[in-house]
Amino acid sequence: QVQLVESGGGLVQAGGSLRLSCAASGRTFSSAAMGWFRQAPGKEREFVAGISRSGSTTYYGDSVSGRFTISRDNAKNTAYLQMNSLKPEDTAAYYCATGFTVIRLRQGAYDYWGRGTQVTVSS
Repeated sequence: QVQLVESGGGLVQAGGSLRLSCAASGRTFSSAAMGWFRQAPGKEREFVAGISRSGSTTYYGDSVSGRFTISRDNAKNTAYLQMNSLKPEDTAAYYCATGFTVIRLRQGAYDYWGRGTQVTVSS
């Protein structure tokens, strides 16, 4: 069983930065693509970023491209989401997920996901 635990969320002013972490259990971390999704109350879950098994390929949602960066450290079984130039519309619960490929993740095909971490951006 794969377990994912997100951390690093909090309250930040517009224009600020946060870095989210996703710690994975087990020995399968390097065998799966990783991604981040977010969901605000009353909104559909939105793809934020995805990264391939090796870290060589990344994809970003249009709303965060140029501001967010996804990375992974397979030796530490951890994925990260660096969020810069945060906007109030980035406010949401952020979830880490695994998928067979990063393309599958972008299409919303998840295998495992975490419980989420809240990000709130004030004006």
